[in-house]
Amino acid sequence: MSAHKKPAHEPVDQKKLIELYRKALLSGMPLDKLESSIERHLERLRATDSVESEEQQAAIVEIKKQLPAMVRIGAALVPVILILVGVGLIGSAVVPIAGHYITQVPQLQAAQLTSPIPEEEVMELTPVTVTDISEDRRSNGGFAFEPEIVDVELDYTNLQNWFEGANLPELANGKNSEGQIEYTIDIPKVNVFGAKVVAGGTDLSKGIIAYEGTALPGEFGAPVLFGHSTNRAFYNPSEKNSRRYMSIFSYIMTLEKNDEIIVTMKDGIKYTYVVQEKTEVKPTDVYILTQKYDAKSLKLVTCTPEGTYLRRGVVTAQLVSQS
Repeated sequence: MSAHKKPAHEPVDQKKLIELYRKALLSGMPLDKLESSIERHLERLRATDSVESEEQQAAIVEIKKQLPAMVRIGAALVPVILILVGVGLIGSAVVPIAGHYITQVPQLQAAQLTSPIPEEEVMELTPVTVTDISEDRRSNGGFAFEPEIVDVELDYTNLQNWFEGANLPELANGKNSEGQIEYTIDIPKVNVFGAKVVAGGTDLSKGIIAYEGTALPGEFGAPVLFGHSTNRAFYNPSEKNSRRYMSIFSYIMTLEKNDEIIVTMKDGIKYTYVVQEKTEVKPTDVYILTQKYDAKSLKLVTCTPEGTYLRRGVVTAQLVSQS
């Protein structure tokens, strides 16, 4: 028997084959006749397998023909659609991050915020900027934001978790420490209108948070407004969206110089700011809270790249009009 031929229906049992050869040779059957007999038997098995396979294929084709056309088309399209959806989901997560590093990072590296003194010395040398949380306020349970312990990962809808370290930085000589002031903000370039700002809060899922101790709109200094961001595929700043604040700042790092930001107070006074610069900083860079009382500015802060918590994006704007 040829060494290249094997039964199509099942592997050859070598022991049985050897036993068959031995018995045939002992009975006086010529070797060529034995191999010819085995070859014919294998041919019949292959023919049987081929016929059964063709019958099975024909039965499958017949069943498919009996199915409605829409079912057949759907069965063919579903795997393709699932693959495309999977590719789309992966792309929606990867493309914005890659695009951020390609388009935004070069601009941000060329426009870093500067400080007249080293960042690590800001808290000690500038009494109107950042100070450590006092022991009194920690022990008295005031508005000093006790650190929260979470089981798996930090909840970034809680402003307490935005800065690395055990405690949220506290500003000296704060102006909005009562934590009751609310106003709205419009950013026409990114379709944000009537977004609620809460001065001194911590829940970013319910509104944009003006950091406690930073200036009020229209005053010297800079309100520092924190907003959540997420993957751009889920960006929906519409006022009808109950979860709008989960993605409200996803696009702020696309703002360009002279884009408008409009703040409206409860009494109807409007302050119009225009974007001056933007940058990225590390989560440890609390100097972004610095209050410089020689200008009337505004800062928007979010996580970057959107949908991640790697860095903090900062947009700085200047007040140009009041009405």
